[in-house]
Amino acid sequence: MSSIRSKIKRRLEKFIELDANGVRSQILSVFLKLKEATVDTIYETLAKKRDISRSAVASMIGYIHSKLGILRAHKESYKTPIVYSIREDYVDMIKAVLNSSPTAITT
Repeated sequence: MSSIRSKIKRRLEKFIELDANGVRSQILSVFLKLKEATVDTIYETLAKKRDISRSAVASMIGYIHSKLGILRAHKESYKTPIVYSIREDYVDMIKAVLNSSPTAITT
């Protein structure tokens, strides 16, 4: 189990390291604050502070969900939006990586 956590931590560190404009760290910070959110919720939060498209936010959340494996996705029915939430196992890891990164911009 620890090998999976270490792989995810390395992926997360690399993900934040490549964060040139701070969007990645802001998305993770919003998830830490809200615990669960839809793409629209994250987009509305980020659009207040920066010029970003909804599709860019959706793409980034999809990447975090599929490649990093730190998000859980839930959909009630085909009519409702997907609700993403941070897996509780990784909350401390995300906070540590965001706090240790000099490029991380938190909200």
